[in-house]
Amino acid sequence: MTATLFKNGTIVDGTGRPAIPGSVLVEDDRITDIIAAPDEAPSADRIVDAEGLVISPGFIDMHSHADWVLPWEEHPRVLKCLVEQGVTTVVAGNCGISPAPMTAAAIARTEILATIVKAGPFEYRWESMDEFLGHIEEKGSIVNLAELVGHAAVRYVNSKIDRGEMPAADLANSLANTRRALDEGACGLSFGLGYDPGMFSSQKELAAFCKTAAQAGKPVTIHMKALSKLSPCYPLTSLSAHNVRALKEAISLAEETGMGLQLSHFIFVGRNSWSTADECLELVEAARSRGLDVMIDAFPYTCGNTTILAPIPFWFLEKMPGAFKSPYLRARLRVELAMGFKLVGFGYKDFQVMDVALEEYADINGLRLPEVARKWGCSPFEAMMRLAAKSNGATLMLFHSYSGDPANEAVLEKVLAKDYCLFETDALVKAAGFPNPAGAGTFPRILGTYVREKHLFSLENAIHRMTGASAERFGLKDTGTLERGKVADIVCFDPETVAYNYEDPNRPAEKPDGIRHVFINGQQVVRDGAYLSDLKAGRVIRC
Repeated sequence: MTATLFKNGTIVDGTGRPAIPGSVLVEDDRITDIIAAPDEAPSADRIVDAEGLVISPGFIDMHSHADWVLPWEEHPRVLKCLVEQGVTTVVAGNCGISPAPMTAAAIARTEILATIVKAGPFEYRWESMDEFLGHIEEKGSIVNLAELVGHAAVRYVNSKIDRGEMPAADLANSLANTRRALDEGACGLSFGLGYDPGMFSSQKELAAFCKTAAQAGKPVTIHMKALSKLSPCYPLTSLSAHNVRALKEAISLAEETGMGLQLSHFIFVGRNSWSTADECLELVEAARSRGLDVMIDAFPYTCGNTTILAPIPFWFLEKMPGAFKSPYLRARLRVELAMGFKLVGFGYKDFQVMDVALEEYADINGLRLPEVARKWGCSPFEAMMRLAAKSNGATLMLFHSYSGDPANEAVLEKVLAKDYCLFETDALVKAAGFPNPAGAGTFPRILGTYVREKHLFSLENAIHRMTGASAERFGLKDTGTLERGKVADIVCFDPETVAYNYEDPNRPAEKPDGIRHVFINGQQVVRDGAYLSDLKAGRVIRC
């Protein structure tokens, strides 16, 4: 048995309780003692000097897509940015797309969605959720993995109907497969209602899936149909703000089914959508006051990643790929986008190419769409159409004006300040291209910008939400707090220097400052801020 002592630090244990000076003793992969100063610390095989540092539980990225990178043999090279910012556990399978369940027949349809989340090639060597989790256990993981089962994945496996109402038998099989995945260790169910096929699913179908999760006692995460005042998922003639309508629909599902509802990336896309924030937060708080189990999550940036198809209306998506060749449909789309962008307060200048997914166009990674258009001698609309058509929607974009901009974060801060808001990266981490700053900087930015500099909330509150509260939300019983018997997922950071440099959005830093040491299951994976190459200390958490 190997003993490690984290000595003479400030212990913030993830429960929300006040910080205390002290030391933490770990034996192999478990915490065996919390020693409050000035008690004499025991001897140990290894001493981690934590003087001047905070000792906290490992951070939990509660909205991740890392499950699509972990099966790739080279995943540590790509995902090291997570552990270097203090992430020890990811909750993956979000937005309705999980790698399991899977069948040979479903792979082709799944790959259309998977292209934007994968960082490298891998073979699907599993069908069930149990087999997928077993595959990750066998191959090893750089982080702990808790997995959601995705609604889209289940539909693709159990029905040949891509959009709209499934036959009764297909729905029954889908619900049975969902329950099986939950019983095999999935920590919840996820929906991507802003994407195909979720955007075409009825409230009746969604409620049936939600009841299955509720019966299993597991939460449901929902990427809502609309995150802006106008969206592709509802007709332009809809009288109410689309994001408000989508939120009401999600809350009604919680009311009908009794599920725990986690509203994914609670953001307001486009400058004219920011004004809806108060109404949306009031709807959440009213639901909570009625006893509904509703929470939200957000990333600490005014930009986020998604597919280039995200702004495209459902009527155009229904007719792809042929729609790209139709002059009439393209002309209609151009007019509708121009009108929609103006009403939302969003524009092509807010589109930044993250990963073009086309080798011949790799030189445009990092450029905004108007810059791409100038380079190609065409309009921004035509540049967007060319990328979308040639990549079959796989081009990954970083969209700006999410809940504010760098000069105006009032709405973002209003969301982050809520105690019922958990923290996430939602980062699609790629092997190449332009990075989403959340992939390297989410938790250091929370601790540096919003705790130390802006005093938006306390250190104890921030760490509670990024550790213990996130673990409780998804039923992760063995991690999330510093307590005797818990797994030794531990971060040591300097509260005076922790930060992520995003001053130049065209050249984000490769890694944050102030994250000194990270341990996963008692094994050190980051020393003096740098990942220790090729270590796979993570485990699969079956819930």
